[in-house]
Amino acid sequence: MAVTLAQAAVLSENDLQAGVIERFLIESSVLDRLPLKQIDGNAYAYNSELALPGVEFRAVNSAYAESTGTVVQATESLVILGGDADVDTFIQATRSNLNDQIETQVRLKVKAATYKFQDAFFNGDVAVDANSFDGLKKRTTGAQIVVGGTDGINVVGAAGADVQGFLDFVDALLAAARISGDNGALYMNDLVKARFSSAARRAGLATEELVSLGPVDKRMTSYRGTPIIDPGTTAAGVRILPQTETVGSSSLTSSIYAVRFGDDEADGGVTGLFNGNHAEASQRDGVFAVKRLGEQDAKPVHRIRIEGFLGVGVFSGTAVARGTGALNA
Repeated sequence: MAVTLAQAAVLSENDLQAGVIERFLIESSVLDRLPLKQIDGNAYAYNSELALPGVEFRAVNSAYAESTGTVVQATESLVILGGDADVDTFIQATRSNLNDQIETQVRLKVKAATYKFQDAFFNGDVAVDANSFDGLKKRTTGAQIVVGGTDGINVVGAAGADVQGFLDFVDALLAAARISGDNGALYMNDLVKARFSSAARRAGLATEELVSLGPVDKRMTSYRGTPIIDPGTTAAGVRILPQTETVGSSSLTSSIYAVRFGDDEADGGVTGLFNGNHAEASQRDGVFAVKRLGEQDAKPVHRIRIEGFLGVGVFSGTAVARGTGALNA
């Protein structure tokens, strides 16, 4: 069974590890709910259905036509995400009276890792960065891409018909990813989310509540029980889901992703993967290893390393749907 970071934070017996996990929960809108399955090795191989066997009705005393299904083996590889944080011994000794300088650097490193992972989750492309992984944009094809209008689709527009058309568009996304309620999430940028949340509330289809994610509480807006989430920006402040995509004659649209989560390949959903063998035994439940490497010989600094061996498994062609053409209007 997979665990979430929220569960890992509660289970962790290492205070530093638990603190870092909690920081990931605070900063991330993907890792805070993505199920994480621990695996051995550097990749996860699984069987994927290619074609089902034939079945039929038969008459009494007649035989079935023999047939078998086709199964292919697919593989999801792990990548290495992390970094080192150095704090000069002088700074740690003289400026930690108000804020521990090492803990401050750890917090910033976690925030940077969060930005990196969330961007790769949607936009990752191994052809661009061989050390990363392919994100959902590259993985969605065919019927899993739902186009919203010839030249994009208004969220609110000038009339009620526009709102109803956009709600139909979102419902088609949820159906394509087989999402019902909170077994998944809708990811969209802040511009579209603001308009959509407002429109859905007026239609009586949106709710707001405080959701507990282990040690962290987050205010969440949901559409028909499915969370509406903005994945935020990159470390450079650029929207992860930009409002600059082209559909038809418009170059001011964005994508919405409907993501159905699962514990493993049996669920046919989207599951995070990790190998915790890089950490100390007491920290392996935390997904990310946090190591105090102490003062370095090469220079007088205290060094902390945060590192995770991570991957993303999309275990079904219907686990994700991408809706294109969302206009900020």
